[in-house]
Amino acid sequence: MLRVVALPALLIALGPFDSSVRPLPQPMKTQLKQGGFWRSGCPVGLSGLRLLTVTHRGFDGRAHTGQLVVNRRRAARPLAASFECRQAVPSPCTGGKGTGTWSMHAYGLAVDLNPRENPYVGCGQSRDPDARSYRDRSDRRPGMIGSRTVRAFEAIGWSWAGAWAGDTKDYMHFSSNGH
Repeated sequence: MLRVVALPALLIALGPFDSSVRPLPQPMKTQLKQGGFWRSGCPVGLSGLRLLTVTHRGFDGRAHTGQLVVNRRRAARPLAASFECRQAVPSPCTGGKGTGTWSMHAYGLAVDLNPRENPYVGCGQSRDPDARSYRDRSDRRPGMIGSRTVRAFEAIGWSWAGAWAGDTKDYMHFSSNGH
């Protein structure tokens, strides 16, 4: 199953971290098109994307290997972005399905980590009923983003949407421009 938006476990490894970058193989291009992750008119062409393979620490404490589709220009960094050609998602406060602007995921310049443990919350609500118990950020549990992860992304110039001002927080989301 192709996962290009969220990692199933923390990307920030607690031990050795390995990664490799290569052009998208043809089967991956086909999978992106057929899965609706890329289409004509997206702000980044398939030739502008790369397949990043990374080692990460899973919830079981062991090393695992995963893959992300990333923007070619950012693929050389040890922390990269996951790609999905889509509009930015509106706050649960406002509802709706899209904002009319491209998400930073559509540029391959954003990554979502552990969406269940780090939900998108607005007005005390989340679109994911499985994430309800994770809205209380004071009850720290495995997979929840903490200060070490935030500092690692800040070190490469990225911002955490869990620090947004106001009622809306996207605890899973990091991006190159904070959106």
